[in-house]
Amino acid sequence: MASGLPAATGDVLTAATVNGLVTFTLNAQSGATYTVANSDLYQVLVQATNASTKTITIAPDSTLTSAAIGSAITFINSGAGLLTFAAGAGVTITSAAASSAAPTLLQYKTCVAIRLAANSWTIAGAIA
Repeated sequence: MASGLPAATGDVLTAATVNGLVTFTLNAQSGATYTVANSDLYQVLVQATNASTKTITIAPDSTLTSAAIGSAITFINSGAGLLTFAAGAGVTITSAAASSAAPTLLQYKTCVAIRLAANSWTIAGAIA
């Protein structure tokens, strides 16, 4: 059985698997843009390391084919630049951002994008 999620019917739960559930795989992104992928789901921490502004695009369901309702993608901004979230084609993003602008994440802040419905994501955490 592979470590992490998802598991399949008939998989054997082992101590190594359970212990692995408390760790993240790091996906460091240093470019100016990044579009989330199926590989970012579950136990992955997408880390932005830019010194200047970076845009993360939440891809549509046609790209994120493994994203079930309730799936989550976790982000941290380690770079000095502002991290901004954008909606891919047909995607709706909601958040508690202070304005109608796209949700943003300052340096050393974290957030999570949660899929609540088809092509609909909510971003919660330390967003502005």
